[in-house]
Amino acid sequence: MLGAGAFLVPGGRPVEFEEQHISEPRINDRIRVSEVRLVGPNGEQVGIVRVEDALRLAQEADLDLVEVAPDARPPVCKLMDFGKFKYEADMKAREARRNQANTILKEIRFRLKIDPHDYGTKKGHVERFLKAGDKVKVMIMFRGREQSRPEMGLRLLQRLADDVAELGYVESAPKQDGRNMIMVLGPTKKKAEARNEQRRRQAEAEAAKDDAPVEGADATQTPTT
Repeated sequence: MLGAGAFLVPGGRPVEFEEQHISEPRINDRIRVSEVRLVGPNGEQVGIVRVEDALRLAQEADLDLVEVAPDARPPVCKLMDFGKFKYEADMKAREARRNQANTILKEIRFRLKIDPHDYGTKKGHVERFLKAGDKVKVMIMFRGREQSRPEMGLRLLQRLADDVAELGYVESAPKQDGRNMIMVLGPTKKKAEARNEQRRRQAEAEAAKDDAPVEGADATQTPTT
């Protein structure tokens, strides 16, 4: 006996219907229930209607009936242009992947015993990376007996995190990895925001140059009649 939502393929093997459409919602005549809770194209609540009536409304509006909450009782369906919806969803997913690919993980290495000048230099690199919207992997390398003093590494990483707190936050807390201790800092501003701010500053600088008085020009002009 076949269960609900199953069908036979050639050879008589039953296959669950849900398995065929895991990545996409069911639409139109693939929605095999007697009634649905219908949502209009603008988000208005239509209420519980027979699936035949919902399909008719979709056809009259030249839209698709899309199952958006299959686990609800009854399932929730919405009237929408599924082709447009899928295209926009694909574009958002592609943009998310592109942003993820553009996120660069920089790496800065510290010695446990670091002098103030080297610390300031490396801290400056971390700040520059964070301003650019990049993540920073901070690594402390322990040598010899230093491995028995992990608390010193923790203090150094905490000091760095405090010093750059305006630009970044601790995305991954310090953890021991063999002879190293690692912490990951994330930028407070996303890469796109950092680029926009850089462009804004450039535009302001160019505007300031344009507004600057020309040397030798008269401060006032006599109006003509």
